[in-house]
Amino acid sequence: MVEILRRLGLGLLLICLSAAVLLYTDRGSRRSARNDRPKDRPLQIALVQHTSLQALDDGARGAVERLAELGFREGERIRISRFNAEGDLGTANTIARAVTGGDYDLIISISTPSLQTVANANRSGARTHHVFGVVTDPAGAGVGINPDNPSEHPRYMTGYGSMQPVDQTFALARRMNPSLKRVGLVWNAAEANSLAQTRVARKVTSDMGIELVEANAENTTAVMEAATSLFSRGIDALWISGDITVTSASDSLIAAAQRSGIPVFTSVPPRIQQGAVFDLGSDFLQVGRTIGDLSAEVLKGANPGDIPVKNFVPIRFLYNDLVLSGLRTPWIIPDDLKATAVGWISRTSTNLTALSLPTKKP
Repeated sequence: MVEILRRLGLGLLLICLSAAVLLYTDRGSRRSARNDRPKDRPLQIALVQHTSLQALDDGARGAVERLAELGFREGERIRISRFNAEGDLGTANTIARAVTGGDYDLIISISTPSLQTVANANRSGARTHHVFGVVTDPAGAGVGINPDNPSEHPRYMTGYGSMQPVDQTFALARRMNPSLKRVGLVWNAAEANSLAQTRVARKVTSDMGIELVEANAENTTAVMEAATSLFSRGIDALWISGDITVTSASDSLIAAAQRSGIPVFTSVPPRIQQGAVFDLGSDFLQVGRTIGDLSAEVLKGANPGDIPVKNFVPIRFLYNDLVLSGLRTPWIIPDDLKATAVGWISRTSTNLTALSLPTKKP
């Protein structure tokens, strides 16, 4: 009986070892599948974004447009599969596992959450080449990028960070209202991008003698409740950072602030149409075009591991002086600032057509 059990155990062990070898072999074949496919087959690209926001949409559109200009036209040399988690983390993780299985030649991710989910899945997946963008702080996203050495990152990924110009934003707000003392901020502590901006804002406001009054919102439903608590605490203005959760609810947030006579300024252009006094942030269409440049290099054979992660922030300024008359305290937009705007809403004219600044490739 003992001998039978011993032989049975040995057989089961051999079966398990054989299965493990087959799985490992299949993993290797999936990783090399790109090299075995017919050369005339269109390259397969997965375009992944976390939710439907104009900043993310602009980034994705810019990447696709630039790829087409460089000869990688959709339906010809490339085929693009688009994935959008619509803000749901479970869906985002499912998408990430699907696109890192070895069926794609390149993954382009738009937003910090998309970078994180794709990078985490790619560690145990096919390690597909991955280009990312519209990311506030890549090194702070926890995906293996060295903050002290931008050339040190996983060999299969590279991309661009676009940290919002927080210091310049508060400097402009102080110029428009020299008596500015208390600024409210609603943010989601679960977002690495939002945490990075909040940390910068805390230092900037402290140095300027401004109190940053914070309230947390873990989802879009909680944003208005958090904002209401800030309104009751006597803030002079409300700042909307690049927080995805809060930006998704920015229309109702700005409308509520207007009803209370509280000015809003943002780091996620364009929001002046909704009633923000000004926007100062990245032109994400230009960011997307730069992502397209980088993606084309990788598709042509460049090794992502040899390309350092850089910060690219093509800044644009937009203003709306129609909302100034309804504010609790006086705000003035100086003429020299108006002269730098690429978009505006004023009593004499409106220009919302200039959506991006001409910029040089970093």
